[in-house]
This record gives sequence, structure tokens and C-alpha cells, in this order.
Amino acid sequence: MKKLLIVDDDQLLRRSLSFNLEQAGYLVKSAETAEAGLELLQGAGIDLVLLDIGLPGMDGLDAVRKIKQDYQIPVIFLTARRRELDEIVGLELGADDYVTKPFDLDVLLARIKAVLRRAAGPAAGPISQPSLLVSGDISVDTDAHTVHVAGVQIELAPREFDLLLSLVLQPNKVLAVDELLERVWGAEYIGQPQVVYVHIRWLREKIEANPNKPERILTVRGKGYKFIPRGEN
Repeated sequence: MKKLLIVDDDQLLRRSLSFNLEQAGYLVKSAETAEAGLELLQGAGIDLVLLDIGLPGMDGLDAVRKIKQDYQIPVIFLTARRRELDEIVGLELGADDYVTKPFDLDVLLARIKAVLRRAAGPAAGPISQPSLLVSGDISVDTDAHTVHVAGVQIELAPREFDLLLSLVLQPNKVLAVDELLERVWGAEYIGQPQVVYVHIRWLREKIEANPNKPERILTVRGKGYKFIPRGEN
């Protein structure tokens, strides 16, 4: 049984969510503050943290930094803040996903399953891939989990890496947004194109000379995205 930790200052939400997650087959611990949650993580064998952003004392954004630094446990933000900036900042800091309150329990359960599945490692897919893939001046090493652009190593977050790999595996081919969602995030995310849009923007900022005029990851209006190899193999 997977063990989850809920960190939220809303007592009613903690009780209700703990009950529903236990009914779904999870072991659940909860904490009212980030500080208390971090204490519970010590030796508790937690598999995933559900973390509120707007906490008293240390907030969720600071807490996720600490969790990723010390434990490398997947984190899903629970947030009542609907501003996209908060969501994007949270993901850049290392959160694996976010759900805005009020949320549907079935949606949250699907997100939890998807994040736990990704944390366990990639499932075998229909496209075979070598450990080292070179396309133009980009090389992707799936064993070392590294990316080099024109010989320079680029630091990518896990989902950025998986997204780039999906594109590089099929150069010059247009991949639909829903196809990318299913490959990289899982079928639970189909119909949420903003997830792809945000990560494409982050990728372009890291691998393009001018992110506003991309030459490697191109948008095909109404269709999706395609990767164009640049430079020499």
C-alpha cells in the first residue's frame, strides 16, 4: 500500500481527504503545517505528498524545495490560488503536479496514480529507443538522463526531458498535443493542453537561441508540435 502525506491547514479538508484516500486503498498521514509535515517525512516511508501552497509559517513553495532537496519524493500541490503564475512557479520548483481547490476526488485520485506511476519509472512504450539518441546538434542519453545542445549540457526537469525525448524520437513529424499528453503525462491529462503549452515554453527557453523564434521545436497551428534537427549529426 502506498503511503501519502497531506499537508494542509484546513482541518476539515484533511479529515475528509484522509478518509477518502484510505477508502481508495492508501495509507494516509496528515499535518497542519509544512514544519510538521517535514518532521513526519523523517523515516516514515512516504511515497507522495499532497501539499497546500498557502500554509501558515513556511509556505508550500518553500516546503517543496526542502522536500525535493532532502527526500526526492513526488509532490502534488493543492492550491486555492487560481493564478497560473503560482502553478507554474510551483512546478518549476519541483512539484510534480497541481490540483486547484475545490477539486473532484476522482480527478485527484487519477493524478495521484499518474504521479506515482511516473515516479516508479517509465513504462514500456510502443516506440523503441536507444540509450543515446542524437538528432542534429541535440543528444539525449536516457540512461544518464542528460541532454546536450551543441555540446553544452542542459539541465531539464523530468517532464521537460520526457517531452523533448518524445519529440526527438520522431524528428520532422507533427505530434498532436493529446498524443504528447498521453505519452509524457498519461491519459488522465488528455484535454488539458495548457500543460503541454507551458512545458514547450520552458523547453524553448532552454534549448533555443531565441525562444520567441524557435528553430528546433516548431508549432504547427491546429495540429501540434514537431522537432526539427539543427546542425550536424
